[in-house]
Amino acid sequence: MSRGWTDRSFVVYVVSMDIPLWFATLPVWLAFIVIVVIPTAVAMLGPVLIRRHLSLDHLMENNEVAGFKFAVLGVLYAVLLGFAVIVVWDKFRDAESAVLQEAGTSLTLARLSDGLPAEEGKALRDGLAKYLRIAISDDWPAMYHGKINRSGIRAVNDLYMDVLANHPTDLRGAALQSEMLAQLNLLTQARRARIVLAEGVVPGVIWAAMFAGAFATVGFMFFFGATNLRAQVVMTGLLTATVFMGMMAILLVNRPFTGDISVGPEPLQGVLQEYFGGG
Repeated sequence: MSRGWTDRSFVVYVVSMDIPLWFATLPVWLAFIVIVVIPTAVAMLGPVLIRRHLSLDHLMENNEVAGFKFAVLGVLYAVLLGFAVIVVWDKFRDAESAVLQEAGTSLTLARLSDGLPAEEGKALRDGLAKYLRIAISDDWPAMYHGKINRSGIRAVNDLYMDVLANHPTDLRGAALQSEMLAQLNLLTQARRARIVLAEGVVPGVIWAAMFAGAFATVGFMFFFGATNLRAQVVMTGLLTATVFMGMMAILLVNRPFTGDISVGPEPLQGVLQEYFGGG
């Protein structure tokens, strides 16, 4: 049996490709060319090529029926596209909030560590500084590619060990440890939230529906016949550009930690600089 490149292995390779991630990694200017300019140029050629094979009279016969169907299709696709834009933007803001919460809880933990005995307090602050450096230097590159950084998980586990290493002997110490565990729990939740959001928001079935809807919406323009061919070409181009600019916005914002439009580690860097005096 041949072990070479088979049709089945090619299908598996294509399915396993994360196409939205590939688009998200493109610079904005290149994404604009690939996602908007090229489809628009191809769509504008459509009416010209169709006019060469079908007469204007044949196309104008479709105007009334095609116009009604196009209106229904356009409304349905506009709802789907608008819903996707709102969802990805909300999740993008959630990613920003998660990073801010992670930075805030890190700073709170560092300040609470001043209430611990000298040795335990220093160990917790050193662990926090280590965690922040790992998050900045390792987590962000991993999230850029939609992956999980294991060293960050170990750093969080070490923080729990540092907090639990303290054995309070009075109510003040017990209250302090309880608050530190609460803050550490918030930090863990914030970190988990940004890792989950880094994997993308829009599921594959929605991507398939949006791409199919985009091509169907643009393709419907080819069934119309306008007396002025140039006007029809321009209208087709404007519609295509509008549809695919919406698609581009979704593709670039869908992964909040990937690409030029992304959430950066600046809040964590600020804590590292403000409290620990280093980057």
